[in-house]
Amino acid sequence: MRIPLVIPSGAAALVLWTATSHAGPCTNEIYQADVALGKRLDAIAAQGRAAPESNFATMHRQPTPGTVARAEAQVGDLSDADLNTMTQDMEEARKADAANDHAGCEKALADVRRILGVLPTR
Repeated sequence: MRIPLVIPSGAAALVLWTATSHAGPCTNEIYQADVALGKRLDAIAAQGRAAPESNFATMHRQPTPGTVARAEAQVGDLSDADLNTMTQDMEEARKADAANDHAGCEKALADVRRILGVLPTR
């Protein structure tokens, strides 16, 4: 029986698995930016134009800030430029966070916050 080999390999797998689960230097700030973005997009959606429900929306899935933003851009309540900039900045923040680049992450999040301040509150 090879039980003695299973225990060390299982322990090694556990160590490697937990090592990859550590948060980056601004993971919490990224989460807070996502929450703020979601709230702002919800406000825009509540007061904006209506559109037909998409097939994706009928699949009983929770909308993300990204899907709400794309829908708002499609009906004209959010500009394509703002949508693209927010998407790019959030992606840059996540990449910088994964690379432990706190300064890069903070810069990208500052850009997101700037755009959030410009979006209509309705």
